[in-house]
Amino acid sequence: MSAGNRMFNAPENGSLPLDPHELGRRPLAELLAAARDLRDQGHGQLVTYSRKVFIPLTRLCRDVCHYCTFATMPRHLASPYMSADEAVELALQGRALGCKEALFTLGEKPELRHEAARAALDEMGFATTLEYVAHVARRVLQETGLLPHINAGCMSPQEIAMLRPVSASMGIMLENVSPRLGERGQVHYGSPDKEPAVRLQTLEDCGRAGVPFTTGILIGIGETREEIIESLLAIRDMHGRHGHIQEVIIQNFVPKADTKMRMVQPPGEADLLWTIAMARILLGADMSVQAPPNLNPGRLAALVDAGINDWGGVSPLTPDHVNPESPWPHLDQLAEETAAAGKLLVERLTIYPGYLRSAARWLDDRVRPHALRLSDAQGLGREDDWLTGQSETYPPAWRRAQHGPAASAAIAALLERAEQGDTLDVDDTERLFMARGREFDAVCAAADRLRMAQCGDTVTYVVNRNINYTNICSFRCAFCAFAKGRKRTPASDAPYLKGPEEVARLAAEAWERGATEVCLQGGIHPSFTGETYLDILRAVRAAVPHIHIHAFSPLEVTHGARSLGMALDQFLRLLAEAGLRTLPGTAAEILCDDVRAIICPDKINTAEWLEVLETAHGLGLATTATVMFGHVDRYRHWAMHLHRLLELQRRTRGITEFVPLPFVAEEAPIYRRGESRRGPTFREAVLMHAVARLVLGRDIPNIQTSWVKMGLEGAAFCLRAGCNDIGGTLMNESITRAAGARHGQEMKPEILVDTIVGCGREPRQRSTLYQPVAARGAPQADCPIRGYG
Repeated sequence: MSAGNRMFNAPENGSLPLDPHELGRRPLAELLAAARDLRDQGHGQLVTYSRKVFIPLTRLCRDVCHYCTFATMPRHLASPYMSADEAVELALQGRALGCKEALFTLGEKPELRHEAARAALDEMGFATTLEYVAHVARRVLQETGLLPHINAGCMSPQEIAMLRPVSASMGIMLENVSPRLGERGQVHYGSPDKEPAVRLQTLEDCGRAGVPFTTGILIGIGETREEIIESLLAIRDMHGRHGHIQEVIIQNFVPKADTKMRMVQPPGEADLLWTIAMARILLGADMSVQAPPNLNPGRLAALVDAGINDWGGVSPLTPDHVNPESPWPHLDQLAEETAAAGKLLVERLTIYPGYLRSAARWLDDRVRPHALRLSDAQGLGREDDWLTGQSETYPPAWRRAQHGPAASAAIAALLERAEQGDTLDVDDTERLFMARGREFDAVCAAADRLRMAQCGDTVTYVVNRNINYTNICSFRCAFCAFAKGRKRTPASDAPYLKGPEEVARLAAEAWERGATEVCLQGGIHPSFTGETYLDILRAVRAAVPHIHIHAFSPLEVTHGARSLGMALDQFLRLLAEAGLRTLPGTAAEILCDDVRAIICPDKINTAEWLEVLETAHGLGLATTATVMFGHVDRYRHWAMHLHRLLELQRRTRGITEFVPLPFVAEEAPIYRRGESRRGPTFREAVLMHAVARLVLGRDIPNIQTSWVKMGLEGAAFCLRAGCNDIGGTLMNESITRAAGARHGQEMKPEILVDTIVGCGREPRQRSTLYQPVAARGAPQADCPIRGYG
């Protein structure tokens, strides 16, 4: 079953009956307590909302609902339809204010009632309103990147198929399944599209078409509690068949002037809370249950207490055109009131995380790239516009949580265990990556306390040079913009190959400039064999006897060994004898083969990568370890990666440092094809460093932040979130630059020192093996096969 389909879970003591109608007669306090517990099981501390722009494409409608002021007559409108250009301009204004959703709302099939609608459609070249909706939604999607959510009313399977390629989700309010409400004198009399069977058929057809769907009920329009329960059960049954209902709105009727129901009393608060609680209990822990905040000012905490987990769409730009007399709350106010209820307000997309995680099923290929671009690794909306390796400014909200409750008891317990030295498991680690608001602050603070306990106030750096001897590569990693010299940006290099003599010359130049280390890595050139790598080492060692050679990823080592028909340990011994001292633990990406099958299918797999490191460690060759994250991966993958490194380190003790490498998306093929996210958010990038300290710190005490990826200010933030090393000066860094990064190829030691001092920490130059730097010209330690030196 899909997201949100855990059915009613009775408390263990069995005090709540399973018969829905009998259940509905239980005391309200009992229902509220059960609903709260279920909501917390499914959604924890988070209450979501979607930042949207409201696009009322037409206010004409063939129905005459007796409570509605949205629908009007042609004589009251300057034009029957908003123009496509107006809609796009409105969406652009919304995007400038951070909106990610374009909510299309309209009346039901107005061309079947109004000549003005038919004439306008004919003049624009469309036969139906829904054809025009599809046209405008396509433009909004393509020209603004906002995700259309289409409330088009009742639709045929053909109309659903027409709208699916231009929308991320659709919706229709069921309102109520009672045919009685359509009888003479009732609220839906004269509204053919409000016939329950017709609306249920639309829900059914959208389920069959795989459309993430919004529906809901409207209370206070003459229904009974029994009819509310039957309506909720109908939604539950529909979702049980197709798994497509991602949210259920519980909307309370608000009387409006100039309607037939203007004198009808709205439902009382007890009725609204009862309905929310029943929805939660009947629909289950995972379903998203929503209530509109603008219709319920002053009682938002009570709605949270009744079991909701979502506020729906809230616009910083446009009014609620369906309820214009009820303005949206300001987002800061909404955050504060949500926090007062003990929850954290977070932004989602119009498509919910569970559906985005299965995007191949739920989104058309033309929509999926836009949704991925706007999402984080949890499937929620990106909190910021920060981009790995590019952004020069940083989200100010991360300096201190502005809103939200204190860290949950669960997070506090995890942090206490980590600080006491307990080993957190994969589930615990995944939970830490979900930290937001003050939980994020708490995770960073705990990581920094551990850093202080494990490493003190010293921040280390190494003076080194990266030499990427070729960008020609036989592998086709989907994240790599470096290989084969793809010329997509002015910074990209043409294909090149540096021979051993040129590599040695660059190493000698680095030594003269004060480097103690040279890092050698490159693409897997079709002509390379293990002898190529040995020749490079011999040339460098002959030219610069005292420089530390840190070289060759596990992929290069594997390729070299296979090309010579050697076992790994035999080839690694040859490399060490030729001058290799340590290995960079790159090419790790994510140590989960389901992710590797997408981003680097022809590369070595997880077990092979780990085998190289374990073999090297067994010979006394130390390595670093990395993670490259923020593309198609999820928090679970990050947690599994850390734990695979932890297990290896506890066996071998050969990893000197852990280096998080946030994904640089701009020029990456997988991103340009629309198949990945834009890299991690700033919160996620910082958390990778902090969580690594909490999980790995006892066994891998050196956690490094990359100024190339994070920028200097971002690196400084990570130094306050558990890091004790700021990496190297690099001199030549071209792999990240080829992917679109802008933070430079070289950083002078003086600037790194200033950054460290600015954090109130003590800078210290180190060797590759985290030892004090030896006097210039002193011989290196003995061959590392005899010890880490």
